[in-house]
Amino acid sequence: MEAAYDPQQVEAHWYDRWESAGVFRPEHNPDGAPFTIVIPPPNVTGSLHMGHALDLAIQDLLIRRKRMQGYAALWVPGTDHAGIATQNVVERELAVEGISRHDLGREAFIEQVWQWKARSGGRITEQIRRLGYSCDWSRERFTMDEGLSLAVRTVFVQLYEEGLVYRGNRIINWCPRCHTALSDIEVEHEDETGEMVRIRYPFTGGEGGIEVATTRAETMLGDTAVAVHPDDERYRDVVGRTVTLPLVGREIPIVADEAVDPGFGTGAVKVTPAHDPNDFEIAERHGLEAITMLDEHAVVTAAGGRFEGMDRYRAREAVKAALADGGFLVGIEEHAHSVGHCYRCKTVIEPYLSDQWFVKVGPLVGPAIEAVRSGEMRFIPDRWANNYYHWMENLRDWTISRQIWWGHRIPVWTCADCGEVIAAVEDPTACPCGSTDLTQDPDVLDTWFSSALWPFSTLGWPEQTKDLERHYPNSVMVTGYDIIYFWVARMIKMGIHFMGGVPYPDVVIHGLIRADDGRKMSKSLGNAADPLDLVAEHGADALRLALIQAASPGQDVSFKEESVDAARRFGNKLWNAVRFAAPHLRGVPASGGYPEHPAPENRWILSRLHDVMAQFDGMLDEYRFSDAYGLLYSFTWSEVFDWYIELAKAPLRGDDPAETAATLGVVIRDLLKAFHPVIPYLTEELWAEVVGDGLLAGGTWPEPPAYRAPDDFEDFRDLVVGIRRFRAEHGLAPRHELDVTLVDPDGVAGEWWGPQFAALASVSPKPATGPPQGDGFTRVVAGRVEAYIAMAGLVDIDAERAKLQKAVDETAGLVAGSRQKLANPQFVERAPAAVVEKERAKAAELSERLAKLAAQIEDLG
Repeated sequence: MEAAYDPQQVEAHWYDRWESAGVFRPEHNPDGAPFTIVIPPPNVTGSLHMGHALDLAIQDLLIRRKRMQGYAALWVPGTDHAGIATQNVVERELAVEGISRHDLGREAFIEQVWQWKARSGGRITEQIRRLGYSCDWSRERFTMDEGLSLAVRTVFVQLYEEGLVYRGNRIINWCPRCHTALSDIEVEHEDETGEMVRIRYPFTGGEGGIEVATTRAETMLGDTAVAVHPDDERYRDVVGRTVTLPLVGREIPIVADEAVDPGFGTGAVKVTPAHDPNDFEIAERHGLEAITMLDEHAVVTAAGGRFEGMDRYRAREAVKAALADGGFLVGIEEHAHSVGHCYRCKTVIEPYLSDQWFVKVGPLVGPAIEAVRSGEMRFIPDRWANNYYHWMENLRDWTISRQIWWGHRIPVWTCADCGEVIAAVEDPTACPCGSTDLTQDPDVLDTWFSSALWPFSTLGWPEQTKDLERHYPNSVMVTGYDIIYFWVARMIKMGIHFMGGVPYPDVVIHGLIRADDGRKMSKSLGNAADPLDLVAEHGADALRLALIQAASPGQDVSFKEESVDAARRFGNKLWNAVRFAAPHLRGVPASGGYPEHPAPENRWILSRLHDVMAQFDGMLDEYRFSDAYGLLYSFTWSEVFDWYIELAKAPLRGDDPAETAATLGVVIRDLLKAFHPVIPYLTEELWAEVVGDGLLAGGTWPEPPAYRAPDDFEDFRDLVVGIRRFRAEHGLAPRHELDVTLVDPDGVAGEWWGPQFAALASVSPKPATGPPQGDGFTRVVAGRVEAYIAMAGLVDIDAERAKLQKAVDETAGLVAGSRQKLANPQFVERAPAAVVEKERAKAAELSERLAKLAAQIEDLG
């Protein structure tokens, strides 16, 4: 082995060997029960970010462990075509050449996008490989590959035939920059300080008027009514009258509608049906006209009169100025409100009346809610179920059409001769009327439409494939809470509707990666760590371990690069442990090989290995990733490295090292197995040194047998710790000679204590049945055994006595204070039970410390 651990060298060659050996395929365990995860498909435009790294590290932990447990483990990789994002990328490249997509035309532009994908679309999958994630690349999918495109068309047509997909003229979210509709959850709302503009609309044919308030003054150009609440006494007498719309001159009615909030503004609201979803519903109830006063570029239309051609922001200022000139502007106030932005380009969206395609979600929502309520599917942590219920119960129909070119084109054609609308999986060649003059709908489907089918479309649906039969439903979905509504809820609805059951029983929700100041990582904020940079500096294993150690389900991760450096140091410690052990190991088997009648030191570590692995496995079964690997990390460092390897040195130097070498071998081997799902490269490299038989990635999960720990081990360890602490407190070198008497009246000490005391504490205690005579000793107590250390010649006994007396006085004061608090009935009766119990434990601990200090003074004489 090399003297130093070099992550880059270790991680350079294993991935190709794993893949070529076929260990990532479920066929590796052909007789195993299926265990399936489908990767949340990253955008084909993207590169790996820290959120991906966390998400995939958790999934790889699960899939590698299940594979080692004998499951036919399948992790399906793939990428999303990312309609808007990908089209934007290619349009920007064309713009550099002075070309627009319209210059090329639809077919040529789409060909340009496919060419871009061929050049650049594999970047993120290469990064996934670099981090060691064990996907089955023979089953890689793309949301626009032939099979998934067939699935998308099949679903659309079936929903259309069931009346669950329809075309309607409704208010949608419109991005004036991307020139497309957006669904509600593609709109990111941000709190902004805007303005509340108060405008007086004069009554028609009489004096007076009514005052309305709006945050978007320019939209008054499209008003077709004023609405008030029917129970608002202020306006009871004006309902039914009309007002004249300032600047436009249109006569519009005052209507009463329960949707109006009497507490907002003046309690009277302007109604702009073509540019506000609530106003649109009011207009439908009252038969009002919808006037489109902004076009798809957010520019004022001819309906805006003299303001035609102005963009929305210029028009806003011009309208306010004109209202002021005409005496209609009552006032402008600062107003904080939530403003929707496009999730892709961050442009402020416009509510826009448009002819779009929708999914009727009502019939799909009920079964999806019931699946979680009944326990057929669960969220981990379960608190996310309430968020899911709230979202689903308030869901509006899903806008699925997008006015872009890259994506799944809507499979609907209209006959130019008879007007027949045809929805079909295969392109029709003729209308039932005989005409061949068919025009396909120009829109494409929302990217999330194809993603919603991912758990079954990736397995071959609508074909009834062996993969679909064996691997649906999937076993678990791991994802961040930020896409529960974008993706998880839709997968559940589609899975139940088309497959007759939930797509997976468990949804494991993790948090977001945040910078160490608590803010969300963002390139714009300059606080986003690049996982590939961290891998280049510390190695993929170190990054993975650091992320898993921080991955408490549902909790955000406050990321610090120091944690990756610490994980790398742990890898170095593991490397050095194997480097020490390797010369002593002979033929460590890939499984089994546990000693039948081990010596006490070996029996102790084997008992601890069994107990820790049992607890570790229980935590992983409960998705407590950070707890599980925190436990294993602590056991490995604090018990295996710090204690067992030191305990093993003396027997390994002795006449019969075989049993200790065998114990050391199986302990290290099982640790490599347990750590492999998180640090696969290093453990595979060390496996080659320790075992050398096959690939660890294709190996078995550790199942160490139970052993009874020696009864005297903890007493021995406490004595060693006490002797080491004595040397440290008195500035003595680790091997400074000490005169130690071991008082063991009950015969607790085992024969093995002698050589181990010499090895670990550099002492050879003299056995005795009682304390040594005379003064000048300090005592180390461990259960029923006591060690007396002669102080003469080591320390100034008078100074030591004074130091101990000072500690006694301070501790006695703390004991008195704690007892006084506990003697106060008001504290005991009124404080929370946990607080009282904590105080009692504190008092007991202080009293025990005081007794030990007093005994030490007595021993000094």
